[in-house]
Parts: sequence; C-alpha cells; structure tokens
Amino acid sequence: MSTTRVQLALNVTDLSAAVAFYRRMFGAEPYKLHDRYANFAVEDPPLKLVLIENREAGERLNHLGVEAATAEDVASALTRFRSAGLDTTVAERDVCCHASQDKVFVAAPDVPHGWWEYYSVIEDAPGNPEGSATSVCAVKCAAEDTATSSCCT
Repeated sequence: MSTTRVQLALNVTDLSAAVAFYRRMFGAEPYKLHDRYANFAVEDPPLKLVLIENREAGERLNHLGVEAATAEDVASALTRFRSAGLDTTVAERDVCCHASQDKVFVAAPDVPHGWWEYYSVIEDAPGNPEGSATSVCAVKCAAEDTATSSCCT
C-alpha cells in the first residue's frame, strides 16, 4: 500500500447489500472480501472503507483509523503522538482484520471504543486472519463483542 488514507469502519446489517452499494458508489471492487467482512482501498478519494457485518451493533460507526504506507510511518506517528502528550498503546504485528499490522491506538474523546488506530499492513494474508484473543485489537474490542461478531473481524 503506497498511500496514506483515512479508514472508516462501519457496522452493516447486510454485507452483500453494502458491498453492492459501495461498488457502485466508488466504482471499485473490494480489496478484501470474506465472510462478514469486506474492505475497499479507494483511490479517489483516498479512503480505506471497512464493512463489518454486525446486525446487533447499536452504532453504525465501528471505528476510525489511518492506514499508513509503512511501519516507519507508524513509528513516526507514535513519536509525534507521544511528543503531543497523547495516550497511546503500541501493537506490533497485531493480527486482526484479516492482516498482520503494526499499529498504535491513540486514546480519543467521543469516538467509538475511545480510540483511533494508526496502522500499516505488514502481511495481508496471515495464517490466522481472524486474529487471536491476545491481539491488541481483540482485547480493546472485547467489551463490545457479541456472540456473533467482533468489532475487528
């Protein structure tokens, strides 16, 4: 991925209908498409749109993030966040959302889950694409997970 782009993750009630809509809206195919999960790497406007089928979600906005081009970009952002006095959590090689990622969670007021994630994809198709119970993403989302969905899967 060579572009830094804002990530918008949405909870949707019908993944197939949502994918069909966003295909037409952005004129693009999903970058990834899995059971109850899709994402679009939209070039114009630069956007990572993540769709998570979660019929039980009380909110349609799942989480916010920034997809960086490289792990070095994430490290630079971490330095900037710490210099600004922001509360951060580092996750290296975190397996979540069908990828292995280096990321920083930044505590933020008034956003879903109380944080933004700033990340880069290290490996796009890891052996455990759903993540694990020890992933930082899974731990941060655990309080909002339901029996049928997770904020990160």
